[in-house]
Amino acid sequence: MTVAQGFFDARDFLLRHRTDYERAYREFAWPQLGEFNWALDYFDAMARGNDNPALWIVDAVSGDELKLSFAQMSERSSRIANSLRSAGVARGDRVMLMLPNRVELWDAMLAAIKLGAVVLPATTLLSTNEVRDRVEVGEPKFAIVDAAETAKFDALDTTLTKIVVGNAHPQAGWLDFAEGYTASATFTPAGLTHAGDPLLLYFTSGTTSKPKLVQHTHESYPVGSLSTMYWVGLQPGDVHWNISSPGWAKHAWSCLFAPWNAQACVFVSQYARFDAKQALDTLTKHGITTMCAPPTVWRMLVQEPLASYAVKLREIVGAGEPLNPEIIERVRRAWGITIRDGFGQTETTCLIANSPGQPVVPGSMGRPMPGYRIELVDHDGNPADEGEITLPLGKRGGHASPHASEPLGLMTGYANNHDATEHVMRDGRYRTSDVAVRRPDGYFIYIGRADDVFKSSDYRLSPFELESVLIEHEAIAEAAVVPSPDPLRLAVPKAFIALRHGFEFGPDLAKSVFRFSREKLAPYKRIRRIEVIELPKTISGKIRRVELRRREIERGDAPARVSGEYWEEDFSDLR
Repeated sequence: MTVAQGFFDARDFLLRHRTDYERAYREFAWPQLGEFNWALDYFDAMARGNDNPALWIVDAVSGDELKLSFAQMSERSSRIANSLRSAGVARGDRVMLMLPNRVELWDAMLAAIKLGAVVLPATTLLSTNEVRDRVEVGEPKFAIVDAAETAKFDALDTTLTKIVVGNAHPQAGWLDFAEGYTASATFTPAGLTHAGDPLLLYFTSGTTSKPKLVQHTHESYPVGSLSTMYWVGLQPGDVHWNISSPGWAKHAWSCLFAPWNAQACVFVSQYARFDAKQALDTLTKHGITTMCAPPTVWRMLVQEPLASYAVKLREIVGAGEPLNPEIIERVRRAWGITIRDGFGQTETTCLIANSPGQPVVPGSMGRPMPGYRIELVDHDGNPADEGEITLPLGKRGGHASPHASEPLGLMTGYANNHDATEHVMRDGRYRTSDVAVRRPDGYFIYIGRADDVFKSSDYRLSPFELESVLIEHEAIAEAAVVPSPDPLRLAVPKAFIALRHGFEFGPDLAKSVFRFSREKLAPYKRIRRIEVIELPKTISGKIRRVELRRREIERGDAPARVSGEYWEEDFSDLR
């Protein structure tokens, strides 16, 4: 039996039972891998003589294309691995990777895995100061950087070995990545890789000034992504487009491990700025069969005439934030396909989702994925039907029951923060800080981040629930609901909204939204204040409710009216 046979068996089981959720969940077991290197033991073995397309990159402006097979990607990455080894990269060395969606990103990732190096992905959107912070926290020895981003590293006082991509004549102090393609195509690993060895360190923003480092291993993401593969419904030969920026965990989920685990082709569209019409043209022209996109993208797509695009999509999913039921319904009406929501974190692979072939309950994020046992707990840590989403922990591996061991797709901890690790893994559970309700049929309904849920007149309110209702209004493209201080009710729901094309904000529209809120929501839930702004977002595209909440808190207990803000009591004829 080969080192990777257990992985192959687990993968093949999920592919066979792609639409049989009950059996997949009941019988799936994570493979127990002592020694495992995904790029060597799985990818190279699978890619040997495999001329099927693995990576397809299209320039959205010029139309230029690059399509490479699995065999070609295997050879290219072996050359780069030999080149990086010549540059000094050794097992366990940390390598920061700051590249956009270009082929060198995949070559470098595969090469680093083969070497046993530890990769620190970073988005190209980082500022110079943010790069400095990440270098100080992550302590990489090497950095592989796109030519357009080198100035951010030149400003650092560091001993980093710097390698540039996309510059045929690199400046002093930089090595040329492209020279690596002349290295030998025969790669011999320097020793064995243990499945529990560190592989990835993802930066995640916290409340402190320094980011935490989420540590994943050679099994937790490569093998753990079998749950993500199952959720998306990927099959061999699929052309899979995941609209995600490099540097974030979701990129590794669906632009690397999940599709290549299924032997599907990763599709990439290179663009300077996302354009909904251009994206829809791309879907039809290139025959995309499976697609994953964050809610922000779906909210932009539904503003176009979807029904006029003859897509060939079989499976479509959303992740990153909960997907509003109204968006799901608009897409279903246009294409006859249901967007299947999924839930996971940088710290995990896909935990809960609506899997292929199963009924999709409106507003639900689905059921636990194979390999994961989910428990909800209340504030005191007791089991509950509404509470924080947690994963019971055990010893990783070594148990007969597939649900008795620590979930394989969970991080090992925060590499630079022992206290934070202890806090999220206290009392024998990994705590997600996300709150949900479990229905009697086993489906979970997302409530919100534990910090986002708030009280108004002693009622607990879910911002996500209120936002999902608001975007059903014809004028609202996006909404973020936060508590606004109120001397009588402690706080009232306030909606910050972004408008759809063709609408202007004023008293008539505000009145329409308040009336809509009264019709759709229970009295204690209805929106009491509205303001239109450009919603603040993280560089990964998520709405920063914490910033909006802080803004409201700073107004005090009896806030004065903000210019352009409307209150429900402004319209006496609503009653």
